Formats: sequence, C-alpha cells, structure tokens
Amino acid sequence: MSPSLHSKLPGVGTNIFTVMSALAAEHKAINLAQGFPDFPCDPDLITRAEAAMRAGHNQYAPMPGLLRLREAIARQVSEAYGAAFDPISEITVSTGATEGLLSTLQALVHPGDEVIVFEPAYDAYIPLIRLAGGTPVAIPLSFPNYRIPWDQVATALSPRTRAILINSPHNPAGSMIDSADIQELVSLSEKHPFMVIADEVYEFITFDGHQHLSICGVEALRNRSVVLSSFGKTLHTTGWKVGYALAAPELSAEIRKVHQFSVFATSTPFQHAIASYIEDRSDEVWNLKHFYQAKRDLFLSLMEGSRFEPLPAAGAYFQLMRYGRISDLSDTEFSLWLTRTQGVACIPVSVFYAEGRDEGVVRFCFAKENATLEAAALRLKSL
Repeated sequence: MSPSLHSKLPGVGTNIFTVMSALAAEHKAINLAQGFPDFPCDPDLITRAEAAMRAGHNQYAPMPGLLRLREAIARQVSEAYGAAFDPISEITVSTGATEGLLSTLQALVHPGDEVIVFEPAYDAYIPLIRLAGGTPVAIPLSFPNYRIPWDQVATALSPRTRAILINSPHNPAGSMIDSADIQELVSLSEKHPFMVIADEVYEFITFDGHQHLSICGVEALRNRSVVLSSFGKTLHTTGWKVGYALAAPELSAEIRKVHQFSVFATSTPFQHAIASYIEDRSDEVWNLKHFYQAKRDLFLSLMEGSRFEPLPAAGAYFQLMRYGRISDLSDTEFSLWLTRTQGVACIPVSVFYAEGRDEGVVRFCFAKENATLEAAALRLKSL
C-alpha cells in the first residue's frame, strides 16, 4: 500500500519569480522581475571571502553566528538607530532573512495563533505562518499610497493574535512606516499582548530624504519585537544568504532553538568576509541610499513620456507602475504579454495578495546596471 501524501502547503506551486525569470530567459527578455542586482558586489568582498577560506575558516561557524560579525552588527545598529543589542544574547546570524523569519515564526507561533500581515506581502510570509501552524490575517494596505489602515488593525486584533508582521521599507510597494505608525503600534501594544516581527531588509535603501525608522529603536516595543535584516540587500550579495535577527534574550533563545536544528550555522567564510568589510568599509553601507536613489531617478527619468504611471516609492529597490493607459489585461496577463512580446520581464502585484487583488500595477526592479535600465526603458517607452 502506498503512503498518502497530505501537502502542508497545498496551494503553493512554483513562485512567480521563478516563472517570470524562466520566461525572460526563454524570450531573451530584459529581466526587471526578480529582485536581485545584475551588477557585481564589491570585489573587495570577494577578496576577503577568499582570504577567509585560505586562512582555514571553512568549518562550522558558531551556531548563533561568528562573534566578530555579531559585534559588528551591534555597532552598526547602535550607529544607525541608537539601539544597544548584546551580541552574545540578542543577535543571531541567519541564513538569509527568510530563514531568520522561518525560525522566528516556528519558535513563536503555535497552532491556532493568528499573525497579522499587510498585503501586498512578500511571498514567503503567509506560507511560513501556515507552516508554523498559525493563521495569517491579511489586511490590505491603502491604495495607491500603501499605508497601514490602523483602524482595521484594531478591529482584527483578538486574543489569538500572536504577532503583527511589518515590512518597511516595503516590498513591493516601497512605502515606509513613519512616527505616526509607530505611535499607533505602541498604543495597540499597551492594550494587546502581541509581538512585532519587523522585516527591515531594505533598511539602508531610502529616497528623497526619507529616514528609516527601525522597530529596534522603539524602547516601548523592545522586549516584544524581532527585527530581521540581510546583508544580501545591503552588500549586493543575495546569493551569500547572510542575514540576522535582533531580539531580546528570551526571544533570541527560542529563535536559536529552531535555527540550530534547521541550518545550525551560516557560511563561515562569508561571515568573516562581511565582518571585516563592515569594520573597514562602513561608508559603503551609509552611502547605499545615494547609490540606489541615483538608479531609481535614472529609471524614472528614462520612463518619462511613457504611458506607464509610476507610483511614489520612499525606499527599497522596486518601482511600481500602473499600466492602465496601455492595456486592460489583468496584471498577470499583462506581465506575460510584456515579457513575450516586448522583451521586458516584470512582476504582477496581484501575486503579493493571497486572494489575487488586481489593481492594474506591475513591479519593476531597478537594482540593475544603468545599461540594463536604459535598454528596458527604450522598449517600455515604445508602448
């Protein structure tokens, strides 16, 4: 007798990023779909990684992460947000921010718990909540400015609410929380015992004078928050999969229990390379917003005169565009058509909603070489 198979994620198939990247390759399209750079990281990082390997740093790192890297993260967080985190008990190096999120949800969410998420939402959030046995409670951000509707959050809170998951700067919308949002969150926390999970992987990519307000700098939320970030976005090394989680000691201890039995530790030579790099080259981190603002501004200037309508973005390296003056196709059909016939791949924003809400918007990634953006804009402006 054959064993029966009951999928834990029956509604999950191949994600849209894989589909669109494969389609882009098939049609030799310019890929502005998947969110990673097409330019190299700093060669100095590669030199440092090679040096770490040649120095013999090729075995397991300590489970919570190389202490040198955790100390460097603590200094960076202190400089950026004025928040003190103990590298011994409050910082855990994860295999990318997604593994940090998985370990956090598995550690803190139990069957029957609810987790509030805001849509459009990064595609890993809802599946990871369900894998932890939790129930996602999706609240749409207001359109087209993608702000949090706090009145709906207050209504959605219940005795089963275990956590609120916040993403700022936001993927895909590029919106950011401000001081009013933080005050709303603090006010709700005074009445309800939920935890806050903050995905802040784009923390150093902000535009037009907008300042990222990290949850780790909010003292009133200090003991109930987990803040996740990633060097993949900060150092253009998404393939290295080095992220980290900031949390109070009792939360960190629970997260580490899951982390040690999922991946145990993150790449040792990459941790050494990143630690030494941010010790010596912290200016590269602080200048990241200028680097990406130049790319965002270039892409927008190249798209001037097109029939696409850009939506405002305060951070992250994505630009949302309305296409209603070009087509009345659904956003998924439009994205497929654009890739096949015009040779530019994008992502339909409806895939970031569990119920597929379609507002006629697509996402372009501008973390690309200038020549890539110029070639893509030339094709897009022909529509």
